[in-house]
Amino acid sequence: MTTTTSTTSTTSASSSLKTTSIATLLGAGSGIDMAALANNLATAQFEYRTSVLTDKQDTLTTKISTASDIKSMLLALDTSLGTLVRSGSLAATPSVANSSVATATLSGTSQPSGTYSLEVSQIAKGQQLASTAYASSTSTTGSGTLTLRFGTVSGSTFTEDTSHTAVDITIDSGDTLADVASAINASGAGVTAYIANTASGAQLVLKGAEGAANGFILEASEDAADPGLSNLAWTPSSGTATLMASAQDAAYTIDGLSYTSASNTITDPVPGVKLQLTGTNVGSPTTISFSDPSDSISSSMQDFTDALNELMTSLNAATAIGGDLATDPGARALKKSLMQMAGSTVMPNATGAAKTLADLGLSTQRDGTFLLDTARLSATIASDPEGVTAMFTNGLYGVYATFDKIYRAAASTTNTGSLAGSITKFNAQLTQAGEDLTKVADQQEALRARLASQFTTSESRITLLKSTQTMLQSQIDAWNNSSS
Repeated sequence: MTTTTSTTSTTSASSSLKTTSIATLLGAGSGIDMAALANNLATAQFEYRTSVLTDKQDTLTTKISTASDIKSMLLALDTSLGTLVRSGSLAATPSVANSSVATATLSGTSQPSGTYSLEVSQIAKGQQLASTAYASSTSTTGSGTLTLRFGTVSGSTFTEDTSHTAVDITIDSGDTLADVASAINASGAGVTAYIANTASGAQLVLKGAEGAANGFILEASEDAADPGLSNLAWTPSSGTATLMASAQDAAYTIDGLSYTSASNTITDPVPGVKLQLTGTNVGSPTTISFSDPSDSISSSMQDFTDALNELMTSLNAATAIGGDLATDPGARALKKSLMQMAGSTVMPNATGAAKTLADLGLSTQRDGTFLLDTARLSATIASDPEGVTAMFTNGLYGVYATFDKIYRAAASTTNTGSLAGSITKFNAQLTQAGEDLTKVADQQEALRARLASQFTTSESRITLLKSTQTMLQSQIDAWNNSSS
């Protein structure tokens, strides 16, 4: 009866003590929860190593975040500075007083300055030819081969430019006037063709490239069985087509000196300037001049200084004693480069006063932050305005090239001593810490399982011994009862 009551009580308790061993629930064995004991011992065995690896993960994650934030700030400043320089807003922007004659932009080859006189007597044109009229664009033309030859057309003569390869265009039987236009456009000859539906009918119009040497003639070798293609042929002395415009070069003078150009787009007629000729102004010269970018440069230098200070403030905090990157070589290398930037020569070939960022007023304070000396900046602009504007052009040297070099060094993933190299290293260490933590967890589980197995065996033995003890005690009690 006693055994039955105990079993019933134990079965009821099992619903709320799921982690307790069966031997304990049965009231047998040692009375110790062997499963919990095995788990606690395994946890205690690996608790320190787990804690160390978890702390290492947290530290590496913080380092990666801090270094990545600084790298992002560096990239943002490099990008904005590059965009500002490439926009040309800090350079002496050219303009033409008479905008109907030409427009001017920076060519980027050098820094322009001064004023220049411009007079255009002739703009460049391409030859334009119109065929005789057909009934419609779907009218057939006959078949054979059209040949475009290039050179100079003068009066009734044509002088071929043999260096300019002639182009043959095959016209098939049944091709229409529109098909001929498409074939010419697809030939890559540099001559465009379209169909003009005029009052007289559909006419094939050909337009060549600008420049006197880009004149052309159109020869036809027609199929005798499908004649008619020769109606499109034209030379200065023969053919039924009409010469609508002759090819010619542009002619202009700058400061009284005469120039010609095969194109209306002229690079560096004035150093650092690209001209686009659009009209003539014979007898009424206009002026090419340049804006003064001094105010824009002063404002941009202040913005640059402020952005550098934001970057350096974050870098100082990260590399300070106890900072996230206090001992990191990549962060310290970046800080050193920035602190040396103001005094380094950014225009090695300069002959004027503007050679360093310090000449533009940038100075480095003891804590690595920056200060803009506006008086020195103004003095440099006044004494060497061309040199100052040259420092804000897109090239091998200058303000942007100098800062971009610092950014690229910090962003190099192949350099273990760079900021990006540190981020790569931290990520590798974080991955390794995760793998090590997984190994520790596996080892802990293996130990728990082994201990649980051993404890289960021991519990079984204790249960057997207690069962034997109970049996012996019962026998002794029986003997005692019989003797009495």
